[in-house]
Amino acid sequence: MTKAKKAQKSHLKAVTGTDRVESGLFPSQGSIIGSTTPRIASKPSQLPSKGLEMIEFARSIGMKLMPWQEWLAIESHRVKPDGRWLNSQVCVVVARQSGKTTFQIMRALTGLFVWNEPLQIGTAHRLTTSLETFRHMVGIIEANADLRSQVKRIRWAHGSEEIELLNGNRYMVKAGGAAARGISRPETIFLDELREMKDLDSFASLRYTAMASKNPMVIGLSNAGDQHSVVLNQLRERGLAAASGAADDIGYFEWSAATDDINDVENWKAANPALGYTIHEDNIRAVLNDPPDVVRTEVLCRWVATISSAIPQDAWNECGEDDLQLDPNAPTWLGLDFSPDRRSAALVGAQKLSEDRFVVRLLHTWSNPVALDDRAVANDVATYARKYPTETVAFSRRTAAASAMRLQPAGISITDIDGAIYAQSCDELLGAITSRRLRHANQPELTSQVLSAARLRMGDTGWVIGRRASQSTVTACVATALVSHFATRPSTEIDILVG
Repeated sequence: MTKAKKAQKSHLKAVTGTDRVESGLFPSQGSIIGSTTPRIASKPSQLPSKGLEMIEFARSIGMKLMPWQEWLAIESHRVKPDGRWLNSQVCVVVARQSGKTTFQIMRALTGLFVWNEPLQIGTAHRLTTSLETFRHMVGIIEANADLRSQVKRIRWAHGSEEIELLNGNRYMVKAGGAAARGISRPETIFLDELREMKDLDSFASLRYTAMASKNPMVIGLSNAGDQHSVVLNQLRERGLAAASGAADDIGYFEWSAATDDINDVENWKAANPALGYTIHEDNIRAVLNDPPDVVRTEVLCRWVATISSAIPQDAWNECGEDDLQLDPNAPTWLGLDFSPDRRSAALVGAQKLSEDRFVVRLLHTWSNPVALDDRAVANDVATYARKYPTETVAFSRRTAAASAMRLQPAGISITDIDGAIYAQSCDELLGAITSRRLRHANQPELTSQVLSAARLRMGDTGWVIGRRASQSTVTACVATALVSHFATRPSTEIDILVG
């Protein structure tokens, strides 16, 4: 075994065992300590690593890393015999406030001052995130005389900030949507907030700028995402496969809880490697009463359907009953809604099961890449209105008026629901779900749209399901809210008994 490999082995033992002197950070006596190693990771390698160089450089400038950051530095920077990175793509998933930004800063500074990488790019979904990282980097450089002496210039230009050294090495900030414009052959690309990247376009454009680079690496950093986190979800699928032994050049490292139990201390430790170092356990306890989906994402690093969803996922799932059908002879309410771009629409039906319970079912969806045909949609709705004893078709004048108005001449009752009544309908839907009075047939499309719905504030205290605020089509969810307004009405004038 070479001297370098012996040093790496010794250091790995130090950062994964009980001896934490290596990091220079000492946990409080008796405190809960986060896991140094990730719960999910690519298949380990015995190749040598340049990570120790990054760790030593951090120490030399007074930036002592936490054990998990040291472990990650070593595992994500292993090199093949030809000197190229073993993992040309690295994806790090870890809970909020664990030190992702510090890791990125030290990796970028190492690339500038130690590894002589000609060009590095830092980008994020929000420019403010990249700028904050840039400011921290500049602060570290300006506080260190040796680093400061190697700088040629620091450029401050909104969305195009840059650090340039005397030897020509550069670190640039680029705005997310325009990150690849005018860029050629970066060695390292940092993609922060990966969960916010909803399409592959910007990711692909950046990835391919490095095709001609000598030894490129793309480093993605993120908390857990949701069903709309297209880029992160794709990388995670590759990472899970790599963890099972599939051949892939991705280095995937995920600190996350094993279950959704927000009260399980073991889950806290698994998702928060900074616990006991920069995160106190009391701070986690303080947020446990926040919305469960938010806690699971931010603290446990667990995937949810939609972050800050208007409808609680657990409550919706508990309302499901397989194969529930509408009765062709029972009084029915239909709800019709169009997306704001008029490319998608949905029809939902509702019927009473008893005085307190009702069933909803997604009956029809429409889609067109340009715009839907109002007449064709109206004809389809009329078919359902004749199939079931329909009392009314609920709709919004803002989206579905053109189709709904075509139903009136055919003798089909229509009711527009907007403004305060729409807000009331959303509340009635939420109340019916949380009280388990609503039942649904576990239809995948309906479930997907309901759990994708975002809450939009209306006035001081009200809220509605936001069509534009949601990350995907939620016409089926809105239509469900519309029919809930009728299905939750009492059959008699007496709804509450006193005495």
